[in-house]
Order: sequence, then C-alpha cells, then structure tokens
Amino acid sequence: QVQLVESGGGLVQPGGSLRLSCAASGSIFSINVMGWYRQAPGRPRELVATRTTGDLTNYADFVKGRFTISREKNTAYLQMNSLKPEDTAVYYCNLQNGPSWGRTEYWGQGTQVTVSS
Repeated sequence: QVQLVESGGGLVQPGGSLRLSCAASGSIFSINVMGWYRQAPGRPRELVATRTTGDLTNYADFVKGRFTISREKNTAYLQMNSLKPEDTAVYYCNLQNGPSWGRTEYWGQGTQVTVSS
C-alpha cells in the first residue's frame, strides 16, 4: 500500500511564492516518477512537473522558469515562484511506482493553491 501526503498549499498574492511537499510512504520501488498535476475549476487535470529517480525532469511550458521540482528520496517538492492568478488550482501529487513497463499510479488528496490580491 502506498500513501501520498501533501502539504504547503494556501493563499498567496500575485508574484509571491509557495512550496508544496509530497511525502510518499509504503511499498515504493527504487525506480519511479514523482510529479505534480493541477486542476482548476471547470478544467481538466494537467501536468505541472515530474522528476524521475534518475533526476530527469519534465515541466509544462506555462511553469518553465517559475517552478522547480526537486526530490529527496521519496519526498517531492514543488517550489513555485512568481505566482500568477491563473496558477490557482488544486495541486495533486502523483507517483508512478515502478519501471516504465509495469508502473502503478497513485494520487495524493490535493492541496489548494490560491493566487489572489
């Protein structure tokens, strides 16, 4: 069984920063991908950033240069700088557990990020 526990969301003014954390516990494979997705009201869930255990990263174009994903073992962080109102969404942690040919996917409960003055 795998659990993902997120923290760090909240209300921030435009131009501000937030740091999200996601701690994964349970049966975690040594090869995996952790990432962040977000979902705004009325919109589909979309990729924000991912990082593999081999330190390969992938960012959505709309966060390049503003957000940074990092990892310490099975904890993933998302440092969000220069936040914009359009970054307002529920942010979900994602774990793709195992090698590419046999992964199991897990989701966190989501944490609300609101960017507003």
